[in-house]
Amino acid sequence: MEQELISKKELLDEKGISYGQLYRWKRKQLIPEEWFIRKSTFTGQETFFPKDLILTRIDKIMNMKDDLSLDELADKLSPLLPAFELRKADLFKRNIVSHVVLERFASEDKESVVYTYEKLLYFYIVDKLLQAGEMSLEEGDKLLQTMKDHYPKFEGKPCELLFMRKMGVSSFALLSVPAEIYFETGVKLIARLSMAESIEHLKGKLE
Repeated sequence: MEQELISKKELLDEKGISYGQLYRWKRKQLIPEEWFIRKSTFTGQETFFPKDLILTRIDKIMNMKDDLSLDELADKLSPLLPAFELRKADLFKRNIVSHVVLERFASEDKESVVYTYEKLLYFYIVDKLLQAGEMSLEEGDKLLQTMKDHYPKFEGKPCELLFMRKMGVSSFALLSVPAEIYFETGVKLIARLSMAESIEHLKGKLE
């Protein structure tokens, strides 16, 4: 299954931005380097982007650029985990994750326990898939363990989470991006989440 792409020309035309703007945002790290994908076409080499990710990112940049400097925007859109901590009691009060997630995955933690941003991210992703009705609580256990075991290995590098199921058996994977993924017959891709986008969304809820 290949990620849907949009060409640079299509992107510039659709969003009404210039070549110079696009590459200035790239230099300022508002758009990740790995989203610039070079591919061979009948006219030669062309640049493409992951369609959903780049359209969402351009919208965010254009909506915020009048209120924030490019450096401030770069910090807000950074895929790196910020140094942030939150008590369990505040996590529920601020509606960061649902009561179901806290009861299932943090029932033994005291109300005064403090979670790092990384732990908050794990809860947030599990909650997102549960609320979408795409995952059971038992699968949530497996996802949480996968995140704990493997996400730290990426050390801030861009990656994606894949949630797959075949004949009722689910599995999860974390992979570096960009990547083209192909599955054996019968595998259903339930969800494919950009960790950078998930970090952005969580930052928004915590502001």
